[in-house]
Amino acid sequence: MRRHILEREIATLFPGYFALVMGTGIVGVAAFLLEMDGIAWALLVFNVGSYGILWLLTIIRLLWFFPLLLEDVVDHSRGPGYFTIVAATCVLGSQILITTAHSSAPYFLWMFGIVLWAVVMYTFFTAVVVRENKPSLEAGINGAWLIAAVATQSVSVLGTLLAPALESAREAALLFALCMYLLGASLYLTIITLIFYRFTFLELTMERLTPPYWINMGAVAITTLAGSTLILHAAEWNLLVEITPFLKGFTLFFWSIATWWIPLLLILGVWRHVYKRYPLRYDPQYWGMVFPLGMYTVCTIRLAQALEVDLLLHIPRYFVYVALAAWLGAFVGLVGRMASILMDRSTAPEEV
Repeated sequence: MRRHILEREIATLFPGYFALVMGTGIVGVAAFLLEMDGIAWALLVFNVGSYGILWLLTIIRLLWFFPLLLEDVVDHSRGPGYFTIVAATCVLGSQILITTAHSSAPYFLWMFGIVLWAVVMYTFFTAVVVRENKPSLEAGINGAWLIAAVATQSVSVLGTLLAPALESAREAALLFALCMYLLGASLYLTIITLIFYRFTFLELTMERLTPPYWINMGAVAITTLAGSTLILHAAEWNLLVEITPFLKGFTLFFWSIATWWIPLLLILGVWRHVYKRYPLRYDPQYWGMVFPLGMYTVCTIRLAQALEVDLLLHIPRYFVYVALAAWLGAFVGLVGRMASILMDRSTAPEEV
């Protein structure tokens, strides 16, 4: 019986569970940048362990439950969750690099992230394009689609951070990071148009107003971070110096969009849980809300540095506590969920 419970949990593992690593990683970076060193190091240790465990579960699922995994990959609603694997890999690399200043592991994670990006990106989009029986826009698209943009920008951010240590390959790394930044921006603008249309012209039930819609803000926040990081490293390559005015305007544009989303998403959350009284209980998708809050904190810090506008630094000094509270809430929910599973096992009769 215990074995059956474990098999069931792995077989139905949420494809986007790597958002836990994304959220923990970026909140850890925010804490480090704001000199909360104890929190930053604790989150780094937790994140490395979480990343390893999630990969172990994913590999087991790949080997034991491949048909179920394949069904998720080609599904319009669940398939985008696999982009969290790419983003988690690169966010963890950035977290390690920023917190420890060591580049060996982050470099490996960046290379691994690029491979994962190519595999997930072209597998998912090929699958949904050639699929014969496609869902309606109302049922098929949600905020998770924007994790494709997040994954792309996460590769750009880590590549830019690593570039100074790459010496002869520095310019190539920065060119790649710049192209990924522009591609990620394009993906965001394309997908958010469909999502905004879905928001405003199609029925949006409480069941479908899920936490991943916070990626509407998170995707544009990491785009802001990617642009700011390129600006801060412009001195490493002449081309970046030449296009710095473009990068500054484009990056501020994206930060403005991220800021605009926050009040609307909060209002929709109150409408869902207070006005409509939709029950608030743990769901792995809530990690998709933690990440945008942490990312907005970090991107605002980097934008303030890139534009030399110290006024913006007042925002992350307070917003970081919102991100930490969201992380703690999701973590408590995760612990409760794990305890519930263990209780089920402990009360179940031994298999004979």
